[in-house]
Amino acid sequence: MAQHGRPEDQRAAGIPPGADRAEKVQSTGSLAPAVTDWTVRRWARYGHERLYAETPGGTVLGYLDVKTGRYHSDDQANLPLLQRAIADHLAPRETAPPAPGTEPPPTWQDLSENRAGAAARERALAERAAQGTFKHLLARLVGARTEERAWRIGADGEEAVAAQLAALGDGWRVLHAVRVGDRGADIDHVVIGPPGVFTVNAKHHPGAALWVGGDVVMVNGQRMPYVRNSRHEARRAGRLLTEQVGFPVTATGIVAVMGAQKSFTIRSQPEDGAVVVVMRRRITRHLLAQPVRLSPREIEAIYDVARRSTTWRL
Repeated sequence: MAQHGRPEDQRAAGIPPGADRAEKVQSTGSLAPAVTDWTVRRWARYGHERLYAETPGGTVLGYLDVKTGRYHSDDQANLPLLQRAIADHLAPRETAPPAPGTEPPPTWQDLSENRAGAAARERALAERAAQGTFKHLLARLVGARTEERAWRIGADGEEAVAAQLAALGDGWRVLHAVRVGDRGADIDHVVIGPPGVFTVNAKHHPGAALWVGGDVVMVNGQRMPYVRNSRHEARRAGRLLTEQVGFPVTATGIVAVMGAQKSFTIRSQPEDGAVVVVMRRRITRHLLAQPVRLSPREIEAIYDVARRSTTWRL
């Protein structure tokens, strides 16, 4: 195949203008020289997203359609090299061994072992201990709205949402009770699948009336900051995952509502599309209906860093 190093040669090869964000990737393998500096360029426009790959000499190998997961090359003989280049680009970055005299990298906890509602359940138990057995039993008897009750009901809601997410099936990865930072924040559920990455915030309001109009969420007539908080949570997750996985990750926030038996009204969803409010029973259907944006390899790469507790401590 001809060499395409100059802009006019790239246009002739079919590389769209603007595909100029290059990243050098080193790899080893039988399909390539001992060390290969692939050039991988990401292009996203008009609803399409592609990863173009070239050899060190500038030979265009083709591209991966990120949404469909299909590889395209004008020369079928280059498909193995194209797949190798994209795989190396999407592979999680390895941490170099520490230099002599320096501290080793921090160990990490596998978050895939977390149980849904674990963080909220811990807070409920802490509130119960601070309350004392007698006051706790009295509060339960009279149905008092205590902090312990709020955390306990929240944990129940997270477990119910997790049961729905378990029905997503193959090709999806779900994490629960993901602690973020060092100030006690946590994400109820992180969902990674073909449509992308989603941060799910479970909200349990037994017997309540809930109304949604854009960024405004009202529960029994009281305004709640659910959309604002979910948007912040999703953006933070996307930034942290991007820093660790080595390619852009965008997360969408979902507010999953449970227990609004009195009424559940959605006048309009948030306009920017960064957050959506759904009923708990419909969250699986909603996720499965979204268009494909990630390839199986990207899903596994994101999940590999998302399940590491150190990813979320920054």
